[in-house]
Amino acid sequence: MHSVQPLDLQRLRIRSLSERDHMTRVDEILLAPDAPLRPLSKSVEERVGQAVEDLRRARALGATAMLIYGAHLLRNGASLLLRDLMEAGWLTHLATNGAGTIHDWEYAHWGASTESVERGVASGTFGIWNETALNIHLAVMTGALDGLGYGGALGRFICDDGCTLPESVALCRSISEDPEDAHVGARAELLQAMRRCGLQAGRHAVAHPHRRASIIAAAWEYDVPFSVHPGIGYDIISNHPIFSGAAIGRAAEWDFKLFGGSLSRLQGGVTLSVGSAIMGPQVFEKALSCVNNLRLQDGETVVDDHAIYVVDLQDGGGWDWRQGEPPKTEPAYYLRFCKSFSRMGGRMQYVQSDNAAFVQHLHRALMNG
Repeated sequence: MHSVQPLDLQRLRIRSLSERDHMTRVDEILLAPDAPLRPLSKSVEERVGQAVEDLRRARALGATAMLIYGAHLLRNGASLLLRDLMEAGWLTHLATNGAGTIHDWEYAHWGASTESVERGVASGTFGIWNETALNIHLAVMTGALDGLGYGGALGRFICDDGCTLPESVALCRSISEDPEDAHVGARAELLQAMRRCGLQAGRHAVAHPHRRASIIAAAWEYDVPFSVHPGIGYDIISNHPIFSGAAIGRAAEWDFKLFGGSLSRLQGGVTLSVGSAIMGPQVFEKALSCVNNLRLQDGETVVDDHAIYVVDLQDGGGWDWRQGEPPKTEPAYYLRFCKSFSRMGGRMQYVQSDNAAFVQHLHRALMNG
């Protein structure tokens, strides 16, 4: 046995969001759907036009139109634009990482989010916020009782302004009476969390006065599949006594399968990866491999007719990715987020652009077209 002992998260001194110095606020960041368009270069405008045509084709074919995004798209104020696109049926699946859900929930509940990582780590206060970790865990844990993944569970929690915690006796009874039930693990994790954190059964009310700023809530409202792809220990919801890698992992497992379900309808469709340099391509390539595996078993062809738009601020390495993958002698070869998507059997383009400006122009063209 080694001598290193795991951290005891029960000893953490947790703080309230009311004590945090918030760096962004909903009323300062939200882009109104009719706001003046931010400028784009001519080449980016052309790519937006191509994306619009591909989305129209996907819609006509009933194919998947997926948006994978990083937290900065939310923090840059694109929520209302995405709400419009979901309501109008232009997006059929959204996916984000753990950070995308944390800022989303904090904006919806508190109206503010983000903090100084440097100052917070030095003072031992970074991410040590009770409301965020507690409520996201309760959303995920109670959602699991009904077979919901991370995205669906949190969307429901925001729209319902909280959740209802079952009686401990009822959880114990259901675990003992049917230990082979598919939800037995979820029941046990919730029971342990309630006891560990002193949570009482009954209504757990949490107001979300800024719900319109939530992309996840909009997806729940409009019945658009929303998948979350977190890492264990990646996000500030780990910094709390309630932290359960099992609960987060169960929810993420469901969402990975949901993500794959949408990719199974990608033939003729579109993927927009906006500001997701790591999660997006990594999850996409594994899920698409599973989809093609199943399609080949069923006597179908692999997914090979689809468009991918990768949007980010980073330089694309001076390479036109429409030509395919560069040789290893080119610096662009080592841009993983481009290289992974270029190998996915579709028509991939890299668009160097401010992500909110790209979505703003896309929104205006689709909603007014």
